[in-house]
Amino acid sequence: MVTQDDVDRFAEQFDAMAANIEQALLGKDHLVRLTLSCLVANGHILLEDYPGTGKTMLARALANTIHGSHARIQFTPDLLPSDVTGVTVFDQHTSRFDFHPGAVFHNLLLADEINRASPKTQSALLEVMEEGHVTVDGVTHDVPRPFMVIATQNPIEQAGTYRLPEAQLDRFLVKTSVGYPDADATETLLRGSAIRDRAGLVSPVAGLGDVTAMGEVADRVHVDDALIRYVRLVAEATRDHPDVRVGLSPRGALALIRVAKVWAAAARRTHVVPHDVATLATPVLNHRLLLRPEAVFGDTTVEAVIDDIVASVAAPTGRG
Repeated sequence: MVTQDDVDRFAEQFDAMAANIEQALLGKDHLVRLTLSCLVANGHILLEDYPGTGKTMLARALANTIHGSHARIQFTPDLLPSDVTGVTVFDQHTSRFDFHPGAVFHNLLLADEINRASPKTQSALLEVMEEGHVTVDGVTHDVPRPFMVIATQNPIEQAGTYRLPEAQLDRFLVKTSVGYPDADATETLLRGSAIRDRAGLVSPVAGLGDVTAMGEVADRVHVDDALIRYVRLVAEATRDHPDVRVGLSPRGALALIRVAKVWAAAARRTHVVPHDVATLATPVLNHRLLLRPEAVFGDTTVEAVIDDIVASVAAPTGRG
């Protein structure tokens, strides 16, 4: 069982990391905390947003904050799976095959415009996102820990893209967007136009071991049986909703619990409350629900359906 001292230390570390990242990504406290929660929960995040909103800056600032390595891949139609995972090459001098690691062998991988690559290349990320290793020519290679994929998609330009299949979307713990900065943040950015690389100003405030330790603390956060029942009812409501064709899977429900435990610890609580689930429902569920065609044609959005479901399911009272 986690103690109050444990979550107090967790929250202090979490707040320091969030404040550090916000030096590079101004005015995006909620997004930064959501991204950090994904990292601590050993998950991955999909950002669907317009170019130039700071997606690369977020990935680099996060890597610098935890003193981790990072790589960026621009996904294009000619990108090969071996460019992502690595390749074995025959060395004539030693007369043996040597493994040359791909871009996934970093703590943070920014997969830019992931839907522009072919389905074969997209699927190269499946094993490593789920299991933390890749298999090349029958040999398994572990990636560094912690490991996180931050993938991006452009919502306005779909020509020449390959839609991510549901199986791959389900590997992402959270889907959200960066969004444009507010007025104050925009003016601060413009005043600091001489700063070409804000992520370069970010120095480490935590080690990779700290992230692992934070994950262990979050794992011990209490989830009351009443709240477990609440998440189950939310999941069942997604499957029964008249506008939904495919509802929340058990993996999706587990994802909601995992990230809620991190969110609770960051709020200095030893237990999850219903508000945590309600707050995280949209980013955790919105890429996992498939709407019926008639709902899509009627301009119904997944976000609206999730709001309707959360409002319709009675939350437990009291601690749970």
